[in-house]
Amino acid sequence: MSKRTAPKPEADTGIKPRQPCPCGSGKRYKACHGAAGGAADVIVTRPFEGLAAECELIALREFVPSAVAKLPLRGDGEIALATVLPMAAAALRRNDDKSFVGLQVQTHSGDISRDLARAVEWVQGAELGESLSVVGPETAPAGTVPTRLQDLLDPEAKLDVEVHADFSWWLPEDVEATGEVALSLERANAAIMPTDRLTAEGVESAYWVDAGEKAHLRWVRPEPEEKLLAALARLSARGELALDEDSRYAGSFRAHGLLVPVWDLDREKHAREWDEPAAALGRRLEEALASLDDKPLDAAERRARDGLRGRQVTIR
Repeated sequence: MSKRTAPKPEADTGIKPRQPCPCGSGKRYKACHGAAGGAADVIVTRPFEGLAAECELIALREFVPSAVAKLPLRGDGEIALATVLPMAAAALRRNDDKSFVGLQVQTHSGDISRDLARAVEWVQGAELGESLSVVGPETAPAGTVPTRLQDLLDPEAKLDVEVHADFSWWLPEDVEATGEVALSLERANAAIMPTDRLTAEGVESAYWVDAGEKAHLRWVRPEPEEKLLAALARLSARGELALDEDSRYAGSFRAHGLLVPVWDLDREKHAREWDEPAAALGRRLEEALASLDDKPLDAAERRARDGLRGRQVTIR
């Protein structure tokens, strides 16, 4: 596998041992790739930082059941990024010469971006019909930084996500599933919660999910957590945080360094009926975010922020 050579310590390049390691782990260089024997399996809390597709990658990784998107690689070659592959494989090159990399895998190291880069590099050299079951931790030699997804993708490119109702796309057309693949396909289809991506202008990385008793809107937001919380609190204090009278703000969860607000929705309404309410909420939120620079939160808004913070959980 290819590796980038990390800059040497201060004597050669000016990078000091106490400065952040260029691998993106968030650790100091001396405790990461500058350490003797290479880096341990460090946890990267925001693995997709720097990519325009960051929010979509988090959504596909954490809660979208069945979806595919073309991976905007630099250079030649076409690979599809998938939520889940047969038997939760990390990568697959089908017999029809279509290549896939899976996001929702069973095991991974502390850096999902690094794991995905390994899977991409593996599938580019795979034979027809081969699959990669898992990608796990790897210790890099001292002075080297493993390839990460940020090294392989166009950083400005966004993902054109295609959401599917089932996993029939696992197989080429006119091919019938058999054996373990058939069993995996049956189990996967049975576990799917109906999901749709909102498509209104200005609404990105927002997904309607029918969870059975109720429906939800899960919206991955790119703003820093504290700033987003402050803007949400401003809307809450004004009574403007719901999408409409058939919805309510439920809380939020943290995933891979970003905040994902969640709303409970009337499940009798179709996903498309939430496009415009979500767009209107997005406009209110952008206005609230912009107002924070000039007007700090007042007492009522601070109380609202404390209440919103109490309804947060961390999943990654």
